[in-house]
Amino acid sequence: MQPPFRVEESAGAAERRAAAVQRQREMTGVDEALIDRVVEAFYARVRDDALIGPIFADRVGDWGPHLAQMKRFWSSVVLASGVYQGRPMPKHLPLPIDARHFDRWLTLFQDTVRDLCPPQAAAAFMERARRIAESLELGVANAHGVLLAPGERFRAPSPPWTEDA
Repeated sequence: MQPPFRVEESAGAAERRAAAVQRQREMTGVDEALIDRVVEAFYARVRDDALIGPIFADRVGDWGPHLAQMKRFWSSVVLASGVYQGRPMPKHLPLPIDARHFDRWLTLFQDTVRDLCPPQAAAAFMERARRIAESLELGVANAHGVLLAPGERFRAPSPPWTEDA
C-alpha cells in the first residue's frame, strides 16, 4: 500500500520553489533588487515620520539587521521565496499601536512603492501590505481583548484622565 502523500527530495522541492519564485518575478515585476530599494526607502521614511518613527526608534537599535530581515520578509511575501522564517505577530502585539499607526504605515508604504515601482509591482506590494496591516491590526486588537467586527478598526484605549495628568 502506498502512503497517501509523497515525500519529495529537497532538490526537487528547491527546483519547484525556484520556478515558482521566477513566475512571481515575471507576473509582478518584483525582484530582489526592487525589494531592496523599496525596503531601504520605506524605512528611511519611517525613521523620519512623527507618528510611527518613535515606535521604531524605541525598538530598533541597529537598522542593518532589521532591514535585512524586512528584505527577507518581503521576498517571502511577494515572491513566495520562503527566505523569511520569522513570526511577525508576536513582535507587534506589545507595541503601542492602533488603526492610526497601521494607516500611516500603509500611507508611507504606498508612497514608497508608487515612487519606486512600475504599476504592476506597486499593486503586488500594496495588495499584500493591506492584508498584512489588516491581519496585524486584528491581532493587536485581540491582544487588547477587543474583537473587531468586519470593517471595524482598533483604537487603543486611552489612559484614564486624572487631575494630575
